[in-house]
Amino acid sequence: MSQFRARPPAMPTLLLDDAVVRVTRWDFEPGADTGHHVHGLGYVVVPMTDCHLLIEDESGTNRVHRPAGLVYRREAGVAHNVVNGGDAPMSFIEIEYK
Repeated sequence: MSQFRARPPAMPTLLLDDAVVRVTRWDFEPGADTGHHVHGLGYVVVPMTDCHLLIEDESGTNRVHRPAGLVYRREAGVAHNVVNGGDAPMSFIEIEYK
């Protein structure tokens, strides 16, 4: 029996994984999501396009706009689902530090 998935999945592309960092490019079609996950490592996000994010977490759903190039950082332990809440494809690079 297959599990129904309401949204298309975001597409990760692993760019680098060594002893220091893991770098992943995430590409989202409109409405695509990462699926709920917990970050085991601290990370930095570099938006490659303007990103209109829906962040689904324990506090509910929050809309966040991150312009291309506006870098941000989060600590390990963040638990959320990231959704492309815009009407255009978006992408960002996630750099996890080990």
